[in-house]
Amino acid sequence: MTVLKPLIEQRADPYIHKHSDGYYYFTASVPAYDGIELRRATTIEGLASAATVMVWRKPDEGPYSDLIWAPEIHFNEGRWYVYFAAAPSREIKNDLFQHRMYAISCGADNPLTGEWQFDGQVDSGIDTFCLDATTFYHQGQLYYLWAQKDNAIRGNSNLYIAPMSSPTEVASQPVCLTVPEFEWEIRGFWVNEGPAVVKHGGRIFITYSASATDENYAMGLLWADEDADVLNPSSWHKSPEPVMTSSPAHNIFGPGHNSFTRSEDDETVMLVYHARTYTEIEGDPLWDPNRHTFVKPLRWDDEGMPVFGDAALWE
Repeated sequence: MTVLKPLIEQRADPYIHKHSDGYYYFTASVPAYDGIELRRATTIEGLASAATVMVWRKPDEGPYSDLIWAPEIHFNEGRWYVYFAAAPSREIKNDLFQHRMYAISCGADNPLTGEWQFDGQVDSGIDTFCLDATTFYHQGQLYYLWAQKDNAIRGNSNLYIAPMSSPTEVASQPVCLTVPEFEWEIRGFWVNEGPAVVKHGGRIFITYSASATDENYAMGLLWADEDADVLNPSSWHKSPEPVMTSSPAHNIFGPGHNSFTRSEDDETVMLVYHARTYTEIEGDPLWDPNRHTFVKPLRWDDEGMPVFGDAALWE
């Protein structure tokens, strides 16, 4: 039994993109929530000591000048994009949950040295709190997948999907895939957020995170047949139980907001997530900087379903 140690400390909402140039690209929420930081390395382990570059910083004021959350780096249509959430200055709106989704992009081969441009808001078509956008290609179509509040549904956020007409434009009305409903999804906050996509064995899987960002934070799972209509909610199945939870025996708490990458030999799907190593948080958990990045192999059972295992163990 091997107990995991953090790959990168004080980096929450981690995202690792393995690119065709042989590099892994890493981004995450930084403790100050003040910009977009990138690093790259030729191995996953190498990301831990790789130099960091702040490729974009928030403005001092305006609608996207505070609380830069959950960036993800993607390579779509031949260009680099980072999707992230940002809030107005708190002097403008004295409310933490006012985020909208935005994108920056870069046309350089190396996004750490290239020039980034601000592409503006990615408008979901719903003018409410939203965050945690990811993109994925499926059967040649680019999709947008994110978390958003619906004022008509109890809770803080649900998961939505829509096709994209370009890497920064949603092509149709959002489709709701899941809302917080089970007891483990509504501890502290009623939340479904942080979606991530992986495909295996003829199925497409979406992981997500639920409940407050303390030790109650946990990961859930949706899945559909690869040939099904991913825009039809009835195509999706939802696990009634969480697939990864805190591991008190090994002092790993609140695992979640994951992403997926692949091992250096491309043979293994690697699960990337954050967690804390203690529960005694002073004040709001969002301001505690010690959500660390962990990486471990994802396993599969005989029926082709993912096995996440203990959040603390390399299994």
